[in-house]
Amino acid sequence: MKLHELTIEKANELLKKKEITAQELTEDILNRIDECESKIGAYVTIDKEGALKSAKSTDEKADFTDPLAGIPMSAKDNICTKNLKTTCCSRMLENFVPPYDATVISKLRERNAIILGKTNMDEFAIGSSTQTSFFHTTQNPWDLSRVPGGSSGGSAAAVASDECIYALGSDTGGSVRQPASYCGVVGLKPTYGRVSRFGVASLAATMDTIGPITKNVTDCAIVLSAIAGQDSFDPTSSDIPVDNYLQKLKNDVKGLKIGIPKELLYHEAVSKDVKDAVLNAIKVYEDLECICEEISLKNAEYAMSAYLVTLAAEASSELGQYDGIRYGYRTSSDYQDLKDFYKKTRGEGFGFDVKWHIILGTYLSDEKYYDKYYLKAQKIRTIIKKDFDEAFKKYDFLITPTTPTTAFKIGESSDDPFKMHMNDLCVSIVNLAGLPAISLPCGFSKGLPVGLQIIGKAFDEAGILQVAYAFEQNNDYHTRRIKERMV
Repeated sequence: MKLHELTIEKANELLKKKEITAQELTEDILNRIDECESKIGAYVTIDKEGALKSAKSTDEKADFTDPLAGIPMSAKDNICTKNLKTTCCSRMLENFVPPYDATVISKLRERNAIILGKTNMDEFAIGSSTQTSFFHTTQNPWDLSRVPGGSSGGSAAAVASDECIYALGSDTGGSVRQPASYCGVVGLKPTYGRVSRFGVASLAATMDTIGPITKNVTDCAIVLSAIAGQDSFDPTSSDIPVDNYLQKLKNDVKGLKIGIPKELLYHEAVSKDVKDAVLNAIKVYEDLECICEEISLKNAEYAMSAYLVTLAAEASSELGQYDGIRYGYRTSSDYQDLKDFYKKTRGEGFGFDVKWHIILGTYLSDEKYYDKYYLKAQKIRTIIKKDFDEAFKKYDFLITPTTPTTAFKIGESSDDPFKMHMNDLCVSIVNLAGLPAISLPCGFSKGLPVGLQIIGKAFDEAGILQVAYAFEQNNDYHTRRIKERMV
């Protein structure tokens, strides 16, 4: 196996045995980036000098007891990195260099992780395809004519093409899990509050989460253990103790009760191939002596509407800070007054999808319509959360498809925001409820990966990782990534 194909666990074993160095590993992955980037376009910023400097420093310390020490990774471009551009893939922040690290980056630096660079994304994380980036479109490593998903598509594509060992993404309505599904890797959305959001450009403050994208479930457990925990800089972060997720992995799920929400599995948007792959995954769990039953999340049909209203209203509020005065893009056109200055700055600095959401969100938040739309969406959100609570009284975990279809062609649905959001059908409902969920490969359709989503109770990341691990140990879908992708 080539160095860039290693997992965190395998790379750490070799580093501890001194069979490889962090510098050799980093150089190999940088060479892999040189080989693949012209085809994939996973990155917007590559810090070759900084990565090699960090690798050399880590080798000098010669302490690889921490599994992340010396392991090259990448971060989505809405996660602040000190002295390294963080643009949110928008013209508005095209040249912004943060003076501080996000908490998740600080935690990884403390563990001597090697930061390779920043990955491409949909502008300000609005999108499901990584086509709305100001810089370029990212291609799916399985089929270069298809999207990698979004908005963390660059992170998922980088992991799938071995341009890093693991990556971080943000998940507001499925933006870690959906691209993980499309790219045939593992993506985890933690419980809201499990991981600090400090230093992450906010999109929808009540739904944003940060999660790992990795090559397998074991690596996902390692990264989550490193980034989870309370943070004094983030008042929404939880003080619930963090598990050692790696130690809790075991191939034993006998007797667990798993519910399958029929409103999601049998939705008309879910393709036959995806449904069949999920049904085959359920058979695996039945063979492992789990009890699997269909259930009803009776208000699931309202989830997408509630999510879209919440997203637009909160995004409109969050994006109001980008005015061209304090930092970021500023119009060079002539303007008549301050209002005209704002109009031209934001009109030129934001892309179509961002402006569409700002305009919609401003309308929905207006005092004339607040009760009719945003308040009603929050009431529906509460009802959906209660539906999950009722389900978890009887079942330990829920299983759904991650996405209704496999990765679609670049250019499809790009002019229809509502149709684009249907890719988030099975994942956005989890963000509304603030629950943890993981996506992992469960099959293939015409050579493209299909993702399985496992949803757990709040703060039961250890549980969903164990259930995912048991499935992974009984198939080879995660290993086929190397053999069957295009690059």
